[in-house]
Amino acid sequence: MPRASARSATSNVVFPILHGRFGEDGTVQGFLELLDLPYVGAGLLMSAIGMDKHTTKQVLKAAGVPVVPWATLTRAELDRDPELWERRVRSLGLPVFVKPARAGSSVGVSKVSEWSELGAALETAFAEDRTVLVEQAVTGREIECGVLQGRDGAPPRVSVAGEIVISGREFYDFDAKYLDAPGIDLVCPADLHPGELAEMQRIAARAFEAVGGEGLSRVDFFYTGTEFFVNEVNTMPGFTPISMFPTCWIASGMTYPDLISELVDLARER
Repeated sequence: MPRASARSATSNVVFPILHGRFGEDGTVQGFLELLDLPYVGAGLLMSAIGMDKHTTKQVLKAAGVPVVPWATLTRAELDRDPELWERRVRSLGLPVFVKPARAGSSVGVSKVSEWSELGAALETAFAEDRTVLVEQAVTGREIECGVLQGRDGAPPRVSVAGEIVISGREFYDFDAKYLDAPGIDLVCPADLHPGELAEMQRIAARAFEAVGGEGLSRVDFFYTGTEFFVNEVNTMPGFTPISMFPTCWIASGMTYPDLISELVDLARER
């Protein structure tokens, strides 16, 4: 769902504040590289990895970053051997989340609490993408943080944590994100002990580097109280002043204008 794109006449740096396919999946990024224009955020490869949930999980798992168990299937695979895929999906246990592999903003996502709901959830996800993930649900807190590329070869910088507190909904869905539906509170900074925060920041930096380590990302976690699981590495998160990415950096001591300037400077350096 493309929202906006701005090019500064004085700095000649493009800030592609775009969501979804053709915006944050490497398509626009590759086009900007063909035009030899510097731009904010992840490059073509990191954008493509971050947009594909299955590829992201594979890359993170190979790098030793904890992720939630999942199964990935296509419509053709499901039609060819439905019994095999039913066994693989059921091995995850209930509840599960069913998600399109390459859609953002929780579009096409369903929570399945009974196996009788699985068929409808798959149809909803397949309407958005030909590849679908079924993920084991994790009971825990939803924690997020912002990551910025380090300067001059320095390690990535990680913000304090924010938390999505769910009180009246099944999960943080599209309506809650964009239509101001009730049942969700965004809290920043999150209530974490210093050791918990340090561990989250360590894993976030590792995840950021694993997928490419350029520009910025918002790293989303499930925290069980003993372990952090990376749910997503979002390479172009929401950028309103109340969105979680800038909110976490503001809580870390950076102003909103300073954050934008830092991202533009990183784009120029690249």
